[in-house]
Amino acid sequence: MKPSRLAATLMCGLLVCAASANAQPAAEPTRTTVGANGLVADLYVPAGAKGRLPAIIALGGSEGGMGAATARDSRLMAQRGYAVLQVAYFDAPGLPKDLGLIPLEYFKTAIDWLRAQPGVDPDRIGIVGGSIGSEVALTVASRYPEIKAAVATMPSNVVWPGIIHTSGDPPSTFTLGGRPLPYLPYGAGAFTTVFNLYAKGLAALDQHPDAVIPVERINGPVMLVCGRADTLWPSCPMSEQAAARLKALRFKHPVELLEYDGAGHAVYGQPYDPSNPRISTLTQYGGTIEGNQAARKDSWDRSMAFLDAALKPDAAKAR
Repeated sequence: MKPSRLAATLMCGLLVCAASANAQPAAEPTRTTVGANGLVADLYVPAGAKGRLPAIIALGGSEGGMGAATARDSRLMAQRGYAVLQVAYFDAPGLPKDLGLIPLEYFKTAIDWLRAQPGVDPDRIGIVGGSIGSEVALTVASRYPEIKAAVATMPSNVVWPGIIHTSGDPPSTFTLGGRPLPYLPYGAGAFTTVFNLYAKGLAALDQHPDAVIPVERINGPVMLVCGRADTLWPSCPMSEQAAARLKALRFKHPVELLEYDGAGHAVYGQPYDPSNPRISTLTQYGGTIEGNQAARKDSWDRSMAFLDAALKPDAAKAR
């Protein structure tokens, strides 16, 4: 499959949440554009915030830039009492156009900047990412112990090739210290679907063990969320492999694996208002409207409770 064709397909599909919900925030958080130290980000802070808040780094997926769905989720998490830094990492002014060879040090810059803010508790920072953003979130959390909780939705347990718009084989998604991270190649043979491209690659994982994200290094609890009917990539098999690795290596922090029947790649995010005409798009990459809606409500509520328990334990116990 030509890289440009794959890129176009993924840009349409591997989104954190392609459609927007009709959530009505009680109080709009303040948003500040962040351009310090080469970052492309927005910081959301709860209205009337006082003291040092727990914080979350929010990452979008293959849509690139400052995706609207991630911005919405960031606002909702800020409304819940978090300082939320939505970080773009490609396809935005000042950043690479393609997703490939992204320095992990860029995310360390984001972590350090966030920890230095006077309204942020530097010891209570989590990370949330969906789809390709989950690959980023788990990789970053496994490398930088400043991250104390990770939520990975529609996740990958391995580093994949990046997404490029030019000819030639795509490189690794990441670099560290100027060197590409090992990655799992796409499956060989004639292209049929994007799902099979990843599924065939995953079948050869034993030949590329260094592509596995070392999730056991994460310095806090981990939540994995997937839909069993995902037709875009095998997010549940990859979730199960990550959870099995954590169990086998006696991971010392809590692990939650949420798998939903009847839900696909739209498994996570605020549910739709039933009157929203775009509700039918929930089934574009697997599952039913009812299955995706139910999964979204349950997984969103449980992920917020998970983050509260990890980053706001006193408040969580008081509920």
